[in-house]
Amino acid sequence: MMKRGDVYWANLAPRSGSEQTGRCPVIILSHDAFNQIVGWKSIIVVPVSTSQQQARRGPTVVSLAAGTAGLASDCNAICHQITTLDRGKLTDRMGQLPVEMLAAVEKALLAAMDIRR
Repeated sequence: MMKRGDVYWANLAPRSGSEQTGRCPVIILSHDAFNQIVGWKSIIVVPVSTSQQQARRGPTVVSLAAGTAGLASDCNAICHQITTLDRGKLTDRMGQLPVEMLAAVEKALLAAMDIRR
């Protein structure tokens, strides 16, 4: 069953402009109440990239070390590209982010959307 903080492979095509595209990992961010309803088709995710250019984007990017949640190499959660996908675009589950990494992603999302607590 899909959970918040899970990392899945996803097919992000078609996309446009500077959006992440192709097959890449994503982090599930939608609420577990939605994630566990099979009929609920929309899943909120953050794409993960190996791009070093993305790593320099500041407080909206979170570094994820190789081995974290099944990632094969050092990657970055691109929190300024939060998006909604159809559940059918998700394929294999890779793993689960540790609690402290999910908290870092949440902090980066707050920065990306200029939300203050």
